[in-house]
Amino acid sequence: MSQMLQIYDQLREMILSLDLGPGERMTERWLESRFAGSRTPIRAALVRLEGEELVRRDGRNWIVAPIDLGELEALSEYREPLEATAVRLACARASEADLAAIEEMLDACQSGAPREEWHRVGTDFHVAIARLSGNPFIVKAIESVMARLSRARWLEVWTEPSREQAWAEHRRILDCIRRNQPDEAVRVAAEHIRDTRDRLLRSLNDDRRGLRARGFAVIGGR
Repeated sequence: MSQMLQIYDQLREMILSLDLGPGERMTERWLESRFAGSRTPIRAALVRLEGEELVRRDGRNWIVAPIDLGELEALSEYREPLEATAVRLACARASEADLAAIEEMLDACQSGAPREEWHRVGTDFHVAIARLSGNPFIVKAIESVMARLSRARWLEVWTEPSREQAWAEHRRILDCIRRNQPDEAVRVAAEHIRDTRDRLLRSLNDDRRGLRARGFAVIGGR
């Protein structure tokens, strides 16, 4: 793997996991020291992340993109028809082995699991359902959506009740697919997406002062 890709992967993970907070400023000199890299691969990695709208230029330096509440609402509108199509196709195309693998993934992430595992499984569940559709374009789109939601979802998995609610909603979607109930699967998936949107927006709006105290930039919304 090239040095640029190594830096890109590490920096992207730091941003998505909130190790680098929304709104945090970065100098190229600091990045060179942090990743023991030269300026050319550092800049190439930053340009790639800029294309994903995870970083922005800040004069001669860079800034981690703020969490945008308006973007979260737009992502919800975008993903609802995508996931509706994914679960409908999954009802027709998924094998029992496919469903058993997703069930095992969910069951491995219950009480006692660290927040990092809940966060990972929450993402992997939606991507796995998309793969059951057999449509690579849907898979790519869902992967992109879940990456854009990653930073806000760290806040969703902060408390045990919210983790358990998300787990129960995932399980209901899987059960509908297993019973080959496409209309019900679509309804439950849409409800989950809207509930997730509402939980994220409520959490981010209610905790703006606390987030600012941690140095996190949140824009949009009320």
